[in-house]
Amino acid sequence: MVQRRTILNVADNSGVGELIVIHIYNGFKTRFASIGDIVGCVVKKVLPNTQFKKGDKVKVVIVRTRKEFRRPDGTYVRFSENAGVIIDTAEGKNPIGTRIFGPVAREIREKGFTKIASLAKNVI
Repeated sequence: MVQRRTILNVADNSGVGELIVIHIYNGFKTRFASIGDIVGCVVKKVLPNTQFKKGDKVKVVIVRTRKEFRRPDGTYVRFSENAGVIIDTAEGKNPIGTRIFGPVAREIREKGFTKIASLAKNVI
């Protein structure tokens, strides 16, 4: 579960180190986002020589959350950090980076982010 002002780690090699959530694109007055939701973020930390700079606004899909979520078979899945992948547009759903670091939940593929799921090493 991610809400406004939540700090996200970046799970790709786009050159961004840290993000902060400023908007959730899930509907009217939506307070929380979970895995597979698109959020608007501001770049807080960047690596040198990248296309992004501090203060840029980007769209991000959530791939890991610390809050556990329940699957239909009754199991619960929880990760150790909140992380996201920067995408080009909400309609395109293509990641900016060429590599995805760390595990990714299976729900990413079910929500239409097949490119992110295929780039990830571990799909849990």
